[in-house]
Amino acid sequence: MLDSNARILALETSGQTGSVAIGTADGVIAAEQLPVDVRHASELMPAVQRLIAQPGWAPDSITDVFISIGPGSFTGLRIAVSVARTLAWSIGARIVAVPTMDALARNALLADPPPAHVAMIVDAKRAQVYTACYRIEPSAPVDASSSSASWRCVEVIGACLAEPREFLSRCPHPVSVLGEGIPRHRAAIEAAGAQILPESLWAGRAQAVLAAGLEKARAGAFTPARELVPMYIRRPEMEERWEARQAAARQANS
Repeated sequence: MLDSNARILALETSGQTGSVAIGTADGVIAAEQLPVDVRHASELMPAVQRLIAQPGWAPDSITDVFISIGPGSFTGLRIAVSVARTLAWSIGARIVAVPTMDALARNALLADPPPAHVAMIVDAKRAQVYTACYRIEPSAPVDASSSSASWRCVEVIGACLAEPREFLSRCPHPVSVLGEGIPRHRAAIEAAGAQILPESLWAGRAQAVLAAGLEKARAGAFTPARELVPMYIRRPEMEERWEARQAAARQANS
């Protein structure tokens, strides 16, 4: 379970635009967006240090690390896994692996009003996308005295690799889309009749990773550092190219 005194670091490095956030069991305290295409953990950690300095936390006081685990950028996911493992082994921080699509879907809750269904469009190259579809529905009011309802995302189609137009045709309609792959796949999205949400909702947010991670942490869904691996869905392109070259060499020598 999540400690009431938890000090949480959330990392979102699965896409083109990364971010970090800190918070407690009550929610987000502060967040910072990273430069586009952060490639090394050495570029991420200064942002983390700046953030935890704001409330005066000591670096070794982080109790939990929530990370966006994929699918998404191979490089970005490896960065987050590396940082989370290091903090787990060095200071004993617990890890919560948050599916990237779960966190991205929460961006749709910021729309006014939220759409009935949302699908993510994250470019996976080769005319494909990483995607998933969620239904957005009201949850219980925050408290008995409040008349305003909050919202929740319920998975309808799990994370997968797909051609965007074909995938969107399988989603419940009406369906809206968000994600950094929209510019590359706009024609397919429009052909499928999906609504494109505002660009401000496309990128992953560490704040959403923290919110999704809180639900998993309260349910005790922690991941041991030795078992933490990115959710790739597709194998890294470099591995596929290497195998293709090896197969071609074997064929040439046969």
